[in-house]
Amino acid sequence: MLIDAHCHIWRLGENDHAWPIPDLAAIYRNFDLKDLAEASASSDLSGVVLVQSQPSARDTEWLLQVAAADPLAVGVVGWTDLTAPDAPARIGFLARNPRLKGLRPMLQDLPGDWILDPALEPAIAAMIAADLAFDALIKPRHLPHILTLVRRWPDLRLVVDHGAKPEIGEGRPDPWRDQIVALAELPGVHCKLSGLLTEAGDAPTADAVAPYAAHLLEVFGPDRLMWGSDWPVLNLAGDYAAWRALCATWVPPADHARVFGETARRFYRL
Repeated sequence: MLIDAHCHIWRLGENDHAWPIPDLAAIYRNFDLKDLAEASASSDLSGVVLVQSQPSARDTEWLLQVAAADPLAVGVVGWTDLTAPDAPARIGFLARNPRLKGLRPMLQDLPGDWILDPALEPAIAAMIAADLAFDALIKPRHLPHILTLVRRWPDLRLVVDHGAKPEIGEGRPDPWRDQIVALAELPGVHCKLSGLLTEAGDAPTADAVAPYAAHLLEVFGPDRLMWGSDWPVLNLAGDYAAWRALCATWVPPADHARVFGETARRFYRL
């Protein structure tokens, strides 16, 4: 069983599309599940988790429609405005769709402490009540605040996307390295082995990324680390089969079943 815990699809000009922009030529076109099936053809893919790419309720509705029509999509991580007065009701409504497995507020472009605003507490409580996962799309500067969030809400099932986007290309493993350790000490926090190539500069190499992947595997272990391609964003730095094969060399064979499938299945209630 191979579960890709992090994929995207989009249609330019539809569903409130705002990214990618034309400057990103390698990914500035429509991508759908047929394209994903072709890209992953050599990987024996069992299912994928579709993750929102636009901060848009319309985008989330579309992803749920796609998932309803194609069995390859085994779950959706969507978006809703956590600051809206009706956010708890909206979250409750979305959670009634069994294909919705989590929400992602796209924190990477927001102030580090935004997620700690008391105005968001009703929405976070609603996510916990609905047993929805929280995908944390963050950068290293957000890590201390995510640590506070999880300590404040220990029942929140949180997964860190892309290892919190360490500054691999800049050669700055610190303070990311110690902050990830602190976060991993909280037993409910999970992490995705995904997105690292695109953080490794203009000429990403396996040697540059390997120490960061090894650190994530060491501190989270195979029961809390799940593999994801971050396709098609991955196309900016590599390709599907090569990323899958590279990660397979980093993860010990005894841990493959968990990192490449079981952990995602269990975390997302697939």
